Amino acid sequence: MVITYIAGPISGNIDINKQAFLNAADQLQSSGRVVLHSASLPVGLTEPQYMDICFAMIRACNEMVMLPGWRQSTGATAEYYYAKKIGVVVRDFNQTLKVSR
Repeated sequence: MVITYIAGPISGNIDINKQAFLNAADQLQSSGRVVLHSASLPVGLTEPQYMDICFAMIRACNEMVMLPGWRQSTGATAEYYYAKKIGVVVRDFNQTLKVSR
């Protein structure tokens, strides 16, 4: 079973960015993956609390998919390097869709 964590920007334009997570999750789930992402978390936590939860989700995954614009997000960049450090496979979202088809 492939368990995928989606990483990307949320801050800034929250509504549009969260919708990008939801759209990506739908597409990835349709390929049979179990999908985790931070856009499903409640509003009101601190940045360290969000990162703690996200790092736990990353540890539960065997793949991470990076949404467009992730390099401009300090949180997504931290998630990327954490995943690489612990051996989680990291892919670009658009490349993942090509591989899944």
